[in-house]
Amino acid sequence: MTETMQPKITNVMFDFCGVLLDWRPDLALEGEYPQGVVDMFFDPHDPWGFDYYDQLCDAGWSESRILSDYEKHHGPAVAWVFKVYFNHFERAFHGLIPGMGELLHDLRSAGIGMWGLTNFTKSSVDEACRRFSELALLSGIVVSAEEHLIKPDPRIYQLALKRFSLQAEHTVFIDDRQTNVEAAQHLGIHGICFTDADELRESLKTMDILS
Repeated sequence: MTETMQPKITNVMFDFCGVLLDWRPDLALEGEYPQGVVDMFFDPHDPWGFDYYDQLCDAGWSESRILSDYEKHHGPAVAWVFKVYFNHFERAFHGLIPGMGELLHDLRSAGIGMWGLTNFTKSSVDEACRRFSELALLSGIVVSAEEHLIKPDPRIYQLALKRFSLQAEHTVFIDDRQTNVEAAQHLGIHGICFTDADELRESLKTMDILS
């Protein structure tokens, strides 16, 4: 019996934060406030806290809209902390995830197409690309805030496939969140949940994307 040939993967689509970028939002407030204030601002248990509004940023809310809504729940003094965060957001870019710059170069050398699909803002993506030249190896990036769609909404994956003229069966998507990977897989895109560059490299070798 002849084995069914698996479609060859010719394109890799990357999430940004936690995969390509070591993004640490707390660094934006480092030295601006006592640690207790910073911890309060980033409290993951606050239903109207940073995580909630960061997702709204990724969905396309403007800074002014975020600040106005945040002030309703926290008052003007704490809202000012958020304004300081916005003013220093570029500090949050700690660097590329170790090993990912080299991996991008190796994929380019192997003739693999590379793309970005990220829950992020355009200003953040622009800043990341300005700081880290390796990101120029990506041939295109879909940014959630620009599309007013966020992963794991299947529409943003479909948009990326259409915009980049990719076929799902020839594409692998890499994200550090399993729910985002599963959403891609439901559309026929191959998926890898990211842990570190070394493990990703081995996964890509297993899939015959790298030698």
